[in-house]
Amino acid sequence: MRRKLFYIYLSECIGTALLVAVGLSVVIFNNGDGSPVRAWLPDAAARRAVTGFLFGWTGCLITLSPVGRISGAHINPIVSIAFRLRKRMSTRHTLGYIVSQLIGSIVGALPLLLWGRQGASVDYGATIPMAGAMAAAFAGEVITSFMLIAGIFFLTSHRRLRRFTPFLMPPLYCIMVWLEGALSGTSTNPARSLGPSVVSGVWTGWWLFWLGPIAGACLAVWFFKLPVLKWWKVLPKLRHTAPPARSPSAPL
Repeated sequence: MRRKLFYIYLSECIGTALLVAVGLSVVIFNNGDGSPVRAWLPDAAARRAVTGFLFGWTGCLITLSPVGRISGAHINPIVSIAFRLRKRMSTRHTLGYIVSQLIGSIVGALPLLLWGRQGASVDYGATIPMAGAMAAAFAGEVITSFMLIAGIFFLTSHRRLRRFTPFLMPPLYCIMVWLEGALSGTSTNPARSLGPSVVSGVWTGWWLFWLGPIAGACLAVWFFKLPVLKWWKVLPKLRHTAPPARSPSAPL
């Protein structure tokens, strides 16, 4: 059992390291000084959308990889916290995941230093609240984190939709980073924010990238407990009681 847990936590550490190293390399390449993307795509909002889409694909591919299959690829403390609040994980197991994620985030941030001046120009992908807009940045983190966890809950709660959960990330992050990225950088992930802060030394509003995402995750857990929202559990039952669209002999 201990050996199995070791591999699970190691996989979670590796997955988070890959998310930070590859995902934030995309951020640096697209937005850092000297980036050809800035010349090809001068509109900052459009670059945010592309960056969010590619960042989401990074998380998607990690989830589908052998590493992701071992640990489930939470690669984000608020995902682990949300599953704990829904009693899908023990407290001890949740802490093991979070520690692994935080270690992975720092390990994954170290290769970002290889970007040199281009990486330093964007603080190696650090998330920084917009000056004078701390409250708006906090609200943005709460809302985007809520959207992330709510999307995961909805898909994983339906057997036929569960396998599509990783593919939620590219379009979701494309939209979220496009709309909200200017306010806070759209972290939605304390581990994603920790690594670049460690290597850049930039800790502006660091608490926001813990409290905002955790608050959003808690809000999503509460939201899915509302009695009026039991429809999301009823949908599969309605599908099975409806008249079949195909003949009994037709393949599903």
